[in-house]
Amino acid sequence: MAKTTVTFDSAGIPLAGHLYSPDTAGAPGPRPAIVVGHPGTGVKEQTAGHYARRLAERGFVTLAFDAAHQGESGGEPRGLEDPAQRVEDLKAAVSYLATRGDVDAERIGALGICASGGYVLPAAAGDRRIKAVGTVSAVDVSRQFRLGADGTQDAAVFQGMLEAAAAARTAEARGETPPVLTLFPDTADQARALGGEHGVEGFDYYRTARARHPRAADFFTWSSVDKMAGFDAFAAVPLLGPRPLLMVVGSRAVTAWMSVDAFQRATGPKELHWIEGAGHVDLYDRERYVDPAVEKLAGFFTRNLDPAAGR
Repeated sequence: MAKTTVTFDSAGIPLAGHLYSPDTAGAPGPRPAIVVGHPGTGVKEQTAGHYARRLAERGFVTLAFDAAHQGESGGEPRGLEDPAQRVEDLKAAVSYLATRGDVDAERIGALGICASGGYVLPAAAGDRRIKAVGTVSAVDVSRQFRLGADGTQDAAVFQGMLEAAAAARTAEARGETPPVLTLFPDTADQARALGGEHGVEGFDYYRTARARHPRAADFFTWSSVDKMAGFDAFAAVPLLGPRPLLMVVGSRAVTAWMSVDAFQRATGPKELHWIEGAGHVDLYDRERYVDPAVEKLAGFFTRNLDPAAGR
């Protein structure tokens, strides 16, 4: 397997990616391919790259990339989380793969992890080039910000965030440097106080030696919040059919209700696959949970990214 650094365009913004190519011995001709989107705050070197590498080992050409405004990709302001742009980034990644000689353009799938598990749904709903869709620990960022990871957040919390977003826009219009939304506290105890066990899980992954990366986002612009407010990752899910959908969820994940919600809306072939004992972030890199997730995903994409899928 080979890893190559690549760049491609997304609505005028250059995106940075890692392309994983399987050993071609014994398998001539163009290969099936999978676009892999990273979680909110993540970069291609973290869980997206981990899944991309593991799936490349199973014979797929895979592409993990940094979202616009984040990581090594271009786009100003830095730290912007724009759902519409994130959806466009996934479509742009499909376009890049479709132009490669080593990829069969009729056999492209998409995998989204965490926030990208939400973004990949409207991306695929509107882009028929995506023949099969997989998600891991899928989250709709709008629901998470409005309702909290577990769906029980007081509505006043998000109203306060919208007030802060409005104030930041006014400050910028006055020529001032707007404040930013800090994503992680300084300690695990603070993370628990703010976000319970889900907060601790995220802190442990992103802010410790376990997976910390210097280009992973530690803040969002406040304008990200009002862009998320009007976004609904699940509204277009019925348009996925008749293409197949596989949603992989940890049985302990506090975010699992969002995958269940999306799954219930799907009209085509679909499966909700539970990984027993796994939390939301466990599925990022804990091999005892990632191994069965990759096995399930590889089987799903192998069955569905065949020549007959180009319908």
